[in-house]
Amino acid sequence: MEIPDELKYTKDHEWIRKEGDEAVIGITEFAQGELGDIVFIEIETEGETLDKDEVFGTIEAVKTVSDLFMPASGEVAEVNPRLANTPDIVNKDPYGEGWMVRIKMTDPGQYDELLSADQYRELIES
Repeated sequence: MEIPDELKYTKDHEWIRKEGDEAVIGITEFAQGELGDIVFIEIETEGETLDKDEVFGTIEAVKTVSDLFMPASGEVAEVNPRLANTPDIVNKDPYGEGWMVRIKMTDPGQYDELLSADQYRELIES
């Protein structure tokens, strides 16, 4: 299972990649594997400023619906437009084309508080 070292992670299985004062967020390969075939993603928070751990959307798989949580506080600047017509891209490429949202971070210090790749590996292997 792929867990890129350059990303940070949450206990809820989101990943975040810092890009200047912005960040890109998605779900991990582990999360998409647990969910199964993803059939629908609803994110209606574009333009909203959300706190860390707030729900920014939902993801629906064949067997369940799960909330998506913000790993860091920020304004949702962009939602991945490909998710509307091809939500299964998250199953195929969770760390690349299957990203969920881009945010403008309001507290960049929160990024450093997230799990490293090694810490995330320990979490899912325990």
